[in-house]
Amino acid sequence: MTAFVLVSGPFTGGWVWQEVVERLRAAGCAAYGASLAGTEGSGGGREVDLEAHIGDVVRVIDRIGADEEVVLVGHDYGIHPVLGAADRRPERVARVVYLDAGMPGDGDAALAAVPDAAAVVASAVDGLVPAPRGEGWLRWGSTAGLGEAELARLDRLAVPQPLRTLTQPLRLTGDPYARPTTGVLCTANGSGIAMVELLVATGPARYGVLADPRVGFFELDTGHWPMLSAPGPLADVLLRAAADEGYRLSVAESGRPGHLGEFPLDVPERPRERRGRVDLHLPEASGPRPAVLFVHGGPVPEEQRPTPRDTPVFTGYGRYAASLGVVGATVDHRLHGLTDFPRAAADVAGAVELLRADPRVDGERIALWFFSGGGLLSADWLAGPPSWLRCVAMTYPVLAPPPDWRAVDARFRPARLVGAASPPVVLTRVGRENAVFAATVEEFVTAAGKAGAELEIVDVPDAGHGFEMLDPTDGTRAAVARAMRSVVARLEA
Repeated sequence: MTAFVLVSGPFTGGWVWQEVVERLRAAGCAAYGASLAGTEGSGGGREVDLEAHIGDVVRVIDRIGADEEVVLVGHDYGIHPVLGAADRRPERVARVVYLDAGMPGDGDAALAAVPDAAAVVASAVDGLVPAPRGEGWLRWGSTAGLGEAELARLDRLAVPQPLRTLTQPLRLTGDPYARPTTGVLCTANGSGIAMVELLVATGPARYGVLADPRVGFFELDTGHWPMLSAPGPLADVLLRAAADEGYRLSVAESGRPGHLGEFPLDVPERPRERRGRVDLHLPEASGPRPAVLFVHGGPVPEEQRPTPRDTPVFTGYGRYAASLGVVGATVDHRLHGLTDFPRAAADVAGAVELLRADPRVDGERIALWFFSGGGLLSADWLAGPPSWLRCVAMTYPVLAPPPDWRAVDARFRPARLVGAASPPVVLTRVGRENAVFAATVEEFVTAAGKAGAELEIVDVPDAGHGFEMLDPTDGTRAAVARAMRSVVARLEA
């Protein structure tokens, strides 16, 4: 028999699983909605920490018969005590299910993934974070699918979350992916299988574990609380997960992480000079030359090597710009997490200052080129731009925070800031874009049209996100060349 242990996110307890538990038991399984210390009916308070919650889950596991197959389900914050318990009882846990949850590892605290973590800490009273009410739930996830009755139930039964459960780092002695694993993605909260495939294809190597054949995925068309908004479909998915069903990702044939893919054009090597976080690719030209600063996407893990400016794509863009007579600059900004956009924006501003101060650069002719998640960093340059900013380019950008990027500072909303005063924009748009990202691009295009902004669109209908690394075709090479020509022409004008 399969025994499900269901662990909920912050402010909720075992009660939140009632309908799911009933359906799982009706299907012949054992099911337990875990009540953690400090939640409904279980006592506790400010001294409760993550280790206490791990102990609570371990005690549930220990009460389950040795002949039962244990499946641990962690929702949101609940994945932290689930992984901790699986690490303490590896021989008992047959599968871990990530229910609309992140991918914490050893040393990670849950607070790192919480929107505006400093404000959460500041809100704590006597070591307890007050439970949200009403629209406050949106800070923690999409409420899509929840009716008035479900929202009222959340408001009525939610309790404060012990702060130490969010701040204490998770400690693991083994690999959390050393057993069968399932990801259940709530699409109305902004995640989906296509997004995961994109991470595996173009992201850091650590996401490669998601393409392991022991890892399967399901999608639920609902918000962040499926146990309340879609208990029937959720129960069905959990049963299928226990049966080892689920969508499997494919591994790139090269076995090479996508971000190490080669630049699609054959460009000559040029002298490269390193200045702190900035690299300058220098043209064969005398006198001050225009410059374009290439701004990578993210978030990118701090430990990733090589860093973005040393990857083939960004060295390729820098050399390509230099081959056309302009200085090509790249910057390793510190966008390591969703709360890091202000710091990354400061890094980009510092790179621009360094670039403009260099005697080999014409400081009155600068372009900024943003990629992927770095597209949000364009916001600072669209409203009231300086006269020296001749052009903003964007390639498969994210131009408004997706629903599950709630931690992003409110100032990074390019789709709200583009206007008639914005510099000319060269936008490379891909036809096979992730649907969530594509929606932000269309929002931007619509806003630019209404405002009368100067916008050139380079469409690449048969390409996807990260096409330079993943899809070097005649069409993608032509798109890179056209976008670069357009940027250089505006710099030379």
